[in-house]
Amino acid sequence: MLVRPTTALLPVVLATALGGLALPEPALAAAGPALAVDTTANRHPISPYVYGMNFADEALARELRLPVHRYGGNATTRYNFRNDTTNRASDWYFENIPNDNPDPGSLPKGSESDRFVQRNKATGAATVMTVPMLGWIAKDRAKACGFSVATYGPQQSTDPWAPDCGNGRKPDGSLVTGNDPEDTSVAVGPEYATDFVNHLKGQFGAAADGGVQFYNLDNEPDLWHSTHRDVRPTGLGYDELRDRTYAYAAAIKAADPGAKTLGPVGWGLNSIFYSGLDQDTCSRTGCWSNPPDKAAHGGQDLGPWYLDRMREYEQQHGTRILDYFDIHLYPQQSGVFGDAAGDADTQALRLRSTRQLWDPTYVDESWINQPVRFIPRMRELVDQHYPGTKIAMTEYNWGGHGSLNGALAQADVLGIFGREGLDLATLWTAPQADQPVANAFRIYRDYDGKGGAFGETSVKATSADQGKLAVYAAERAADKALTLVVVNKTGDDLTSPLTLTGVSADTAQVYRYSGANLAGVVREADQPVTAGGLTATFPANSITHLVLPRGTTPGDTTAPTAPGRPTAGTVTADSVALTWTPSTDDTGVTGYDVHRVDATGTVKVGGATGTSYTVSGLTPDTSYTFVVTARDAAGNVSTASPGLTVRTAPTAPTGRCTVGWTANSWPGGFTATVTIRNTGATAIDGWKLAFDFPTAGQKIGQGWSATWKQNGTSVTAESMTWNGRLAPGATTSIGVNGTWSGTNPAPAAFTLNGQRCG
Repeated sequence: MLVRPTTALLPVVLATALGGLALPEPALAAAGPALAVDTTANRHPISPYVYGMNFADEALARELRLPVHRYGGNATTRYNFRNDTTNRASDWYFENIPNDNPDPGSLPKGSESDRFVQRNKATGAATVMTVPMLGWIAKDRAKACGFSVATYGPQQSTDPWAPDCGNGRKPDGSLVTGNDPEDTSVAVGPEYATDFVNHLKGQFGAAADGGVQFYNLDNEPDLWHSTHRDVRPTGLGYDELRDRTYAYAAAIKAADPGAKTLGPVGWGLNSIFYSGLDQDTCSRTGCWSNPPDKAAHGGQDLGPWYLDRMREYEQQHGTRILDYFDIHLYPQQSGVFGDAAGDADTQALRLRSTRQLWDPTYVDESWINQPVRFIPRMRELVDQHYPGTKIAMTEYNWGGHGSLNGALAQADVLGIFGREGLDLATLWTAPQADQPVANAFRIYRDYDGKGGAFGETSVKATSADQGKLAVYAAERAADKALTLVVVNKTGDDLTSPLTLTGVSADTAQVYRYSGANLAGVVREADQPVTAGGLTATFPANSITHLVLPRGTTPGDTTAPTAPGRPTAGTVTADSVALTWTPSTDDTGVTGYDVHRVDATGTVKVGGATGTSYTVSGLTPDTSYTFVVTARDAAGNVSTASPGLTVRTAPTAPTGRCTVGWTANSWPGGFTATVTIRNTGATAIDGWKLAFDFPTAGQKIGQGWSATWKQNGTSVTAESMTWNGRLAPGATTSIGVNGTWSGTNPAPAAFTLNGQRCG
C-alpha cells in the first residue's frame, strides 16, 4: 500500500528534493459530498451482537467488551467434547488433532469448549457454540488422518509434519475414494447434541441463567462433500438438511429451551439458491441452469424452502426450533478476501464491494455478476417465509486485517450492519490487537480507551456520495449523545457540510483513525457546532467518530411526555389525516414528528408544530402503523406515542384479500411465490385462487402448498388441508415452477373464492 506523506511534511520533503526551492502552501482539501443526519427519522435499535468475532484474544475481547464470541469453523463440525478433539477436515489433511489440555483425565470437564465459554463469561461475551450435525465426530485423542498414504497410496500433497497424512488426491489430482470413515471418526446421532448441551448446562447453567445463549447448527453443511469428504463424499440435499435440522435443533431446544439456534449456516450467497447436493452435482456436470435437487422441490430456492419447512415444524409441533437465519458471506471479488491489502485497484475494489451488503444498484464485480443486497435479501426471505426469525452472519471477512484499507472496509461494514438491521455477526477470524482492523472495532466499541461506544439507536444518516464519504449515526442511551462515524474512502482530504436535524449541541468531540497514526485512535480538537450543523474536513483514508454531547440549555434535560395515541380522520386511498393529544414539557414543546412503523424500525414521514398532520403518498388498500414523538428546544425527544394502525381506502371495490406475486425468472423458466392475505374481519375456511396469465406462452409446472391447475391462460390454486384456514390478517405463501416464451409478465388481477383481491 502506498504511504501518503502528511500534508504538513510535503513542503519539507519536496523542497529538499528540489534543492531548497521555495514552494507554495499545500492545496486546500477538496470539496466533499454533503452529509445529513436527522435524529427524528429512521430510528431503530442496533443489535449489540453485530460487533462479534470468532476466536478473539481474551485481552481484546475484554477491551472491546465483545458482545458475542463464536466457537465455529470447519474443525467444529467433528468436534468431540468428550475427548476434546477436532478433525481439521480439508483445511489440514483431514487430521484428528487433540486440543492442548492440561488435565485430559478430567474430560469432558475442562475441554477447549469449556474454557472458551469460561473466558466469555469472564469478559461478558455471549457464546455461539457450534453443535456437530454431520453424524460423525473425532473418535479419540489419538492423532489420525482420513487419507493415510500407507493405506490409500501416494497423494498430491502430504502434511510436512505427518507425511502419512495426505490431502485425499492422487498425484494426478483425482480424488481418493473408498476410504474408511472410521479411520478418524465415530458415528453419532442427535443424542450427541443432547449430551453436549446438557454438559454445558451442567458447567455454566442454562441459557436463561447465563450459560451458552446461542447454538450454531453445524458449520457450512452445504460444503460437507468438500470439506469433510473423507466421511461425507456426497452433497447434502434439501430433504436431508430438513430432517437433520429437525432432529438436532429439536434436541437442543429440548435440552435448553431458552437457547437460540442459528441455521443453516451456509457458506455464502449460493447457500440461499442451491443445496449441497446441487452444488456438488452441478460443480461436476455444469447443471446450474436446472439443478436436479431444486427441480425435485418445485424449483424453489433452498433458502425460502428451508424457512418454509422450519415454519411448518412450528405450526405442527408448537415449538420454534430456528431462531436465526444464518448465512456466511465472503466477498468473491478478486483479491478482496485475503490477508494482504493488495494493489491500488484491489484496495479500491475492497471499499466498493461493501455495497453488496445493501445496495440494489451495485452489481457484484465477481462471478456473481448481479446485485446481491445481502442483508435486505435475507430480511425479505424471513419476512415472507418465517416471520419473526432473526438474521445472522456468523462468518464474514473483508480482508486486509493488517492494513488501513482493511480497517476502512471493516468500519464501513460495521456501520452498514447497524443501519440495515442485521441481528448478529461474528468476524472470521478476530484480528490481532495491534492490527488496523482491531481499530475499526475500537471506533465503535472503545474509541477513547475508556469504553466510549457508538450509540444503540440508529438514526437517519445520508451522504451525497457514499462511495467517497460513508456516514452512520446513532443516539447513545446513557447520555443521549449523538454519535457519528464517517469513513473517507478516498485518497483526498475532503471538506463537507454536515446538516443536523433534531440535535442540540455546541461542540463535537473528534476521534480519528488514519495513516497519521496507525497505532490507534487519536483524540483531536473539538469541532464547533451551530444550530444547523457543522463543516468538517475528513482526512484521506480515515475513520472519524464524532460525538455530539446533549446540548447545554440550562436546566433542560427532561424530555416531553409521550403524545397521545393518534386518531384517524379522513382516510383516502393515498392519505390519512391524524390528530393526537398534546405532550407536556417543563420548558415547552416545540414540535411533533410523525413516524411510520415498519419491520426494521420507524421512518419519519413528517413534522408539525401543532397536533395534527396529514400523511400523504400512501399506497391504496394498505395497512400502516403510525406513532408520534414530541421534541423541545433543547433537543429532548419523547418516547413514542401508542401506535395507530389504519388501512388506506382501496382504489376500486375488492374482496377481502390481497395477493402478492414475486417471480425469479431465467430464459424459458420461472419460479413464482404467491402470498395470500385475508384482509377481512372473518376467517376464510378453504380458498381457491384464480388468475389469468397475460400471455399464452406462460405455463405452470410443478407447484407446492396448493393444488395447481391450468386451462389455457387461466390458472387456479386450491388450498391444502393444512393451510386452508386464514384467520383475519393471516397470510399463506404458495409457489409454482413454470415455463415461458416471448415475455413473462406478472398476472394483472386475482380472485379468491370468486371475489376480486386487491
